[in-house]
Amino acid sequence: MTDEYPFRRPLRSHQPGRITSRLAVNGAHLARLAGRLTVRDRWLARMVHEHKVLTTHQITQIGWPSVRSANLRLLQLYRWRVLDRFQPFTASGSAPMHYVLDTAGASILAAEDGLDPRKLSYRHHTAIGIAHSRQLAHTTGTNGLFTALIARARHPAAQERLTAWWSETRCTSIFGDIVRPDAYGRWHHQRAGTTEWFLEYDRGTEPLTKLARKLGRYHQLARASAITTPVLFWLPSAERESGARTALAAAHQSLEDPRLVPVATTHTNAAPPNNGDPAAPRWLPLPSSQSGRLPLAGLTRAWLHLPPVSPTATQNTTTPDSGLRPPTPMPPNQLGSMATSGRW
Repeated sequence: MTDEYPFRRPLRSHQPGRITSRLAVNGAHLARLAGRLTVRDRWLARMVHEHKVLTTHQITQIGWPSVRSANLRLLQLYRWRVLDRFQPFTASGSAPMHYVLDTAGASILAAEDGLDPRKLSYRHHTAIGIAHSRQLAHTTGTNGLFTALIARARHPAAQERLTAWWSETRCTSIFGDIVRPDAYGRWHHQRAGTTEWFLEYDRGTEPLTKLARKLGRYHQLARASAITTPVLFWLPSAERESGARTALAAAHQSLEDPRLVPVATTHTNAAPPNNGDPAAPRWLPLPSSQSGRLPLAGLTRAWLHLPPVSPTATQNTTTPDSGLRPPTPMPPNQLGSMATSGRW
């Protein structure tokens, strides 16, 4: 039997999930949560607030042994109003669940940091509003690079660790009068040392000339702060990377002191079969090095003029709008294999 109305098929391709009962947020509810929330629950709430939104897959990467165990806990946190969730529409298949901070979670974080919840820069409609934001794919894409690094560092044999991850909001609050990077990270390798960088996550939506002009602002930041921080560009395709490198090379050469802005690029499919692994040998310094693409930890070999970076540099910066301290990128020392492996 043929479908009489084939144009309706996309409208039937996504069905909303079942309505789940949720608790009202009041003083009694918050008091009960004091005995129910684990250290990892509170850390996750802070991570979600810091980075706006995390998918089920990303949450599993950063702190759970399996999707099933993550989903079981996330359902409780959703019912308790610690986290809220939404599922974006897709024309085919189904998108993963996306999680944001909810009202009870915001009150708990404010109490932990000694802040008046009424003065906390949190509004539930703003948090859940990212579901309709044009920046949703950009935000989840940026976050996915860092959750992949955390997942790599959680491996029992790992010799690497993500020691800092600042969101775009935090970077803007600190550097926004000059530059607005998509994120800041610091990656420590036991043998290769520590690499820090600003991330520019490109989805191919802006002219390459605009992308290249950012180098001038990073040069201004380096001059003003007397700190040289590499800038890494993640691009969506090999063709986009090739065009970007041409534009970036011209802009880089025009800088008064190009050594103040070390640059490297990669694209999504640059490191098969580990295409989603930012630590893989995928980064191509500007100008190209004779050794080809380098791993994240190996970029220090391309910029020998950079001073060593401390893996434990302080990161207790707070955003002026919220006052919340940033979470540590790696999960807390508790529960399951993380508690028994001796690594944490």
